[in-house]
Amino acid sequence: MDFNMKKLASDAGVFFSRAVQFTEEKLGQAEKTELDAHFENLLAKADCTKNWTEKILHQTEVLLQPNPSVRVEEFLYEKLDRKVPSRVTNGELLAQYMVEAANDFGPGTPYGKTLLKVGETQKRLGGAERDFMHSASVNFLNPLRNFLEGDWRTITKERRILENRRLDLDACKARLKKAKAAEAKASAVPDFQETRPRNYILSASASALWSDEVEKAEHELRVAQTEFDRQAELTRLLLEGISSTHVNHLRCLHEFVESQTTYYAQGYQYMLDLQKQLGRFPGTFVGNAESTSPPPATTSPTTVAATIPVVPTVGRAPNPATAVEGALNLNDVKPPASGTRKARVLYDYEAADSSELALLADEMITVYSLPGMDPDWLIGERGNQKGKVPVTYLELLS
Repeated sequence: MDFNMKKLASDAGVFFSRAVQFTEEKLGQAEKTELDAHFENLLAKADCTKNWTEKILHQTEVLLQPNPSVRVEEFLYEKLDRKVPSRVTNGELLAQYMVEAANDFGPGTPYGKTLLKVGETQKRLGGAERDFMHSASVNFLNPLRNFLEGDWRTITKERRILENRRLDLDACKARLKKAKAAEAKASAVPDFQETRPRNYILSASASALWSDEVEKAEHELRVAQTEFDRQAELTRLLLEGISSTHVNHLRCLHEFVESQTTYYAQGYQYMLDLQKQLGRFPGTFVGNAESTSPPPATTSPTTVAATIPVVPTVGRAPNPATAVEGALNLNDVKPPASGTRKARVLYDYEAADSSELALLADEMITVYSLPGMDPDWLIGERGNQKGKVPVTYLELLS
């Protein structure tokens, strides 16, 4: 391999000069060129963006894949530019186990049927999770990684070059300052009585040498200043691009929120569908202190009605289609004096019409049933307000 010794020696001299300048600055023995306040603010903004982007990226990766071993494996596949193998999600694995268990227990048994239904829902939840993870990775994680591995590396490289240019500039300033001081000392008027004629020649020669040194130092300073200004302008343009990065990350964040909203909305809808298929009250899912075993999956309307206090009818039985409406419009229909049940509201519910009662999550209401009512609805009372409420939004209490 051919070595350019002259260039190697020049590079070594530049490195040594920068090292001396840096050390003297740290010791307070040399002046340092300060950047303007706007430039310093751009640097601080860039550093802040880089630090928080790293933290958000890491925590989002943890959110999407809590297993650290899998994350490391995916990172290695990425660095090796190989395709990451497809994996089943936890929901899909749970669905597989439930289906296999149902086949062993008997798909025609109540437990087997329920396992099949829940397993199917878990599989759908796993698929929704997979779609969310893919969407979040493409629309949110990749832009953050691209910034850190692309734009930020470029900014870091240019900042390092700018720092070297600044050290060169300050070293040139220091050399010019020393050359001018030596020139002034050499050109001082000697004492004619105490100085021999030979020294006049030496003094004039030294003064000429230092004048040449001053001119050389001034030329080097002009070159160093030009390079520093050019590099400072380039770095400034890159730093001002951080604002565009924020705009891009903001758009990606909106897409991440939309993906997450879709994912949770799908999960909520899947669970509501499953709850309807199982035909249970929400209270049985939460747990009932009075019962150690869950009720059968096929609860008849008469069994449900037996657990809810029923208001006795006055006169002949009304038409079932209008029984509830009539009960809500009659002021003389009162709940039974004893046997009413308390219920806790699980979710917010917005009344569809005047016959329904709007609900707020976690509030307590009194509920009872009317003859001929749809078993999926109850009459709820809160103070002076009364209306129909869906049983799927309630946890019935003893």
